[in-house]
Amino acid sequence: MAYDESSIQVLEGLEPVRRRPGMYIGSTGTRGLNHLIYEIMDNSVDEHLAGFCNNIWVTLNADGSATVEDDGRGIPVGMHEKGVSAERVVFTTLHAGGKFDSSVYKTSGGLHGVGSSVVNALSVWLDITVKRDGLISHDRYERGEPVVELIGGLLPTLGRTNRTGTKISFAPDPEIFDSVRFKSDEIKSRLHETAYLNPSLTIHFKDLRGSEPDIQDFHEPDGLVGFIREMNSAKEALTDIIYFTGESEDIMVECAFQYVNEFHEEILGFCNNIYNAEGGMHLTGFKTMFTQVMNSYARSLGVLKEKDANFNGADIRNGMTAVISIKHPDPRFEGQTKTKLDNQDASRAVSKVTNDEVQHYFDRNLESLKAVLSSAEKAAKIRKEEAKAKTNLLSKQKYSFDSNGKLANCESKEASKCEIFIVEGDSAGGSAKTARNRMYQAILPIRGKILNVEKASIDKVLGNAEIKTMINAFGCGFSEGYGQDFDITKLRYDKIIIMSDADVDGAHIATLLLTLFYRFMPELIFEGHVYLAMPPLYKAQPERGEEEYLYDDRALEAYRKRHKGKFTLQRYKGLGEMDAEQLWETTLDPARRRMRQVSVDDARLASYTTELLMGTDVPPRRDFIYRHATDAALDI
Repeated sequence: MAYDESSIQVLEGLEPVRRRPGMYIGSTGTRGLNHLIYEIMDNSVDEHLAGFCNNIWVTLNADGSATVEDDGRGIPVGMHEKGVSAERVVFTTLHAGGKFDSSVYKTSGGLHGVGSSVVNALSVWLDITVKRDGLISHDRYERGEPVVELIGGLLPTLGRTNRTGTKISFAPDPEIFDSVRFKSDEIKSRLHETAYLNPSLTIHFKDLRGSEPDIQDFHEPDGLVGFIREMNSAKEALTDIIYFTGESEDIMVECAFQYVNEFHEEILGFCNNIYNAEGGMHLTGFKTMFTQVMNSYARSLGVLKEKDANFNGADIRNGMTAVISIKHPDPRFEGQTKTKLDNQDASRAVSKVTNDEVQHYFDRNLESLKAVLSSAEKAAKIRKEEAKAKTNLLSKQKYSFDSNGKLANCESKEASKCEIFIVEGDSAGGSAKTARNRMYQAILPIRGKILNVEKASIDKVLGNAEIKTMINAFGCGFSEGYGQDFDITKLRYDKIIIMSDADVDGAHIATLLLTLFYRFMPELIFEGHVYLAMPPLYKAQPERGEEEYLYDDRALEAYRKRHKGKFTLQRYKGLGEMDAEQLWETTLDPARRRMRQVSVDDARLASYTTELLMGTDVPPRRDFIYRHATDAALDI
């Protein structure tokens, strides 16, 4: 095909969003779908930050659409300089909005002026009602195109009112998204976070899709203190909740933290109410300054002697649960989904406020200070002991083909092309070793169910033979929360693929492995290296025609409807029932296999759910299972 002047395309209007939605919402999976609601809701939150909105209503409607309404000032609907209503400009033009004018919004989560127009572009329809200036104005779009005729360039009105606000309803486009069913748990978690970050805001949630409506109000007058209290509700506290706030370089800094009797840290960062999943400079400023202050205290109190090395940051944050929230007039995020904050001045501002306020608190609360330093001292001691243990334990195994049946490594050392399959059972492992592409595919068989690391002590985790083998094979170490001994750049395989049977036991094995990765090697998941293989459940062999692999019961039902003749059906109870050729065709061949990539949309919710389902507290786990029983896909 010729590449010439005619090959150059110019995408007009909202077409770039529909062509490349991932650039604007991160993905077309559940995360991107829920992000549509967040984009609209964040505009309402910005109205609250500006002092004009006290209530936000978020509704998941029975027809699959969503509605976000607020009692803010209402989107401007008057004539814009472009000759049409300002509302029409906002919803049809990328990089248009009120967030560029600091006199309108001193701080805001919306920066690029694309949120509303992106939601419009990715919806089958979008309907807007604006209450402003005594009038109720209305507009509507279908796949980004307006379908309401303007009157002299302005929106038609539905009547008069003495209230203000904006109501936006939209139905996500099934042509864009893998699924158009919103995940209520993730949305409620986000709404609850927003309520904690804005103590005077009330968010009203309704899910009208089930047999019984789910109605909840989120209002948290204790703010970040309540946030920390909820995060640590099931943990043994070592200190009171410590809260401080301050301002530097026109940046408002707010922080709450508490120490608990746990060997890991949990620190969340927010900028202008937006959760920054990958952190950023505000967290760097907090961590760096807090480490300096605590080491200074440790030396002045004699906890560290002159010959002793300083505690490292992970030692000092061992057991810490913290939330850092800043309000920045001109934040810079990496990407439209705002996962990481990039402002150097945010680091300086948080550092200064942390230095002043932390010393102010601990100078007056010596017992809390001693508890923090004691936790750091314990963590440093364990870190040093475990460093020796890891060296001894992991050095006994070699990174090579193991004649005893463990790691069957691939020939290539080019990590970007290599993948490792973790396979349960000798039978399936043997078939996988025969079926694989030896150049790029490594096979690591494991025997039975590995240790549940959520319930185990660190010495048992390190002493587990299967876990040691995996750590050694991956090559990048692991992090137990206080050692931070993990280097993703040393990972030997681009894809780590969990290949377990398609039954309850196989799902349990996969869950145990994911718990291990999430708690001790979370970067593997966050960087997109972990996958779940999807072996078929059935093989259908018609009397005439070619055989067909069916991956779930839904596929079997579809096959029965479209196939008129007789056929024999083989049910695979386990991977071991497949010969090497079948395993290659269905599960190992990159050209034909199916896999699910494991991702984390909400780190706090993921941590809570992991602790709930894999921990020792039975009643909350039972309640969770009952509540979500209808979400399960049962194999019957």
